[in-house]
Amino acid sequence: MERIRAPKRITLISTGGTIASRWQGTGYAADAGGDTVLASAAVPDGVAVEVVDLFNVNSSRMTSERQLALLRTVREVLADPAVDGIVVTHGTDTLEESAFLLDLHHDDPRPVVFTGAQKPLGATDGDGPGNMYDALQVAASVRDLGVLVVFDGRVHAARGTVKTQTLAANAFADPSAGPLGRLGFGRVDIRTAPRRPEPLPAPRDGAPLPRVDVVMHHSDADPALFEAALAAGARGIVLVATGAGNATPDFVDAVAAAVRRGVLVAVSTRVPAGPLAEIYTGGGAVDLVAAGAVLSGTLRAGQTRIAVLAALLSDAAPAARPDLLRRLIAAPLPQDDAAAEEAA
Repeated sequence: MERIRAPKRITLISTGGTIASRWQGTGYAADAGGDTVLASAAVPDGVAVEVVDLFNVNSSRMTSERQLALLRTVREVLADPAVDGIVVTHGTDTLEESAFLLDLHHDDPRPVVFTGAQKPLGATDGDGPGNMYDALQVAASVRDLGVLVVFDGRVHAARGTVKTQTLAANAFADPSAGPLGRLGFGRVDIRTAPRRPEPLPAPRDGAPLPRVDVVMHHSDADPALFEAALAAGARGIVLVATGAGNATPDFVDAVAAAVRRGVLVAVSTRVPAGPLAEIYTGGGAVDLVAAGAVLSGTLRAGQTRIAVLAALLSDAAPAARPDLLRRLIAAPLPQDDAAAEEAA
């Protein structure tokens, strides 16, 4: 007699976003609960889904407090050994930040899979149902891959994956690498595994949330906004530089002064792809690093800010935080030719 397998238990944590959005008279906003979102999609065979409605917001309204609530909820769900995986439905605007924060702290072999939609709930050509089906399939199929982003038939690592299209269905990519795998014909095809740093312990409940700001360099830029962030109480700042991490001597002076005050400073770039590098002086990355800033590797501004936030929320002593930030940022390179070709 053929043995009947127990269904895979997947918990769906609903947080809002376009996948939960309906027309409000003047525009769309998240207002549908997780059960309604789940009902719009087919559920893969052999999967049983339990729904947790955590909150229901457009993701442009995401906050660090909500992201930490999501982290706590994921850990609470995974405390049940009978759960096989988690799917998080999330708005696309800040999905890359929430997924990366969870990945920095994820210490469980079971997957946490983020997905969402570019078209609202109920759209006749909506992408939400397909993305939901794929995310459930991945959550029921893989292990030891950390936090994932599943969108438009592709499986991405949380690290490095950003929103690259404002409206198109293929909203997410890692511009400096490729996807981990793809879905199709009822299969999950994982080509490579992400390299991840040792997970951080969960932040202490009730720990004060540090302010972390992002400031962009551009032609004619001066450190006025950088210094305004310091005056507003920022304990961390991400400088979005040009090129491979370059600014001006005035920014170098501002960074050095901030670091002397114990502020954690990271440098990212406004260029879509490629690593930062110490090449130029005269206000370039060579001088910014000498002033105490940490280069962000291949992470872009949103995820660099999350790495700074995680370092500040850790139990590391202030003097050890730059080294911790470097470890969190250390950029995995593409691991095989397929990933490199996908990035090309």
